[in-house]
Amino acid sequence: MGRLIGGTALLAVALVMVVGFLRSGADPLALRTLVALFIAAGLPAAGGGLLLARHLGLGRRIEHRREALRRDTFEAEILRMAGREGGRLTAVEVAGELAVPVDLAEGFLNEFMAREMAEIEITDSGLLVYNFHDVRHLAEKESARGLLDS
Repeated sequence: MGRLIGGTALLAVALVMVVGFLRSGADPLALRTLVALFIAAGLPAAGGGLLLARHLGLGRRIEHRREALRRDTFEAEILRMAGREGGRLTAVEVAGELAVPVDLAEGFLNEFMAREMAEIEITDSGLLVYNFHDVRHLAEKESARGLLDS
């Protein structure tokens, strides 16, 4: 609420300054007048606009898009790693390669599992291995045929 009130107040100050400038009879092309107008009206208008934009959620939308891009980049890197590693990865490998905490790597791998892009397997020693079936069988794509072909 403070951003809304502050932004509106700054825009009102800028408007009053512009109206005062127009009624003052000062030379509008003089450098001194333009600098004074910029300081007295331009800066408050810019600050008020910024406060109103933040109030309306502009920053949150940008942050949300940035987070989505970050997530998509991590997922693409994990799939690229799976291709290099024969379609099988562990959380420790992902964490080491991407320089992220193991918990975050496990979270990404579990998302792949939830979307049925990976299956989880366990070794005799208890190591969790994420198996990317489609990545493991990418070499077979050349022999693909139509669904109705026998």
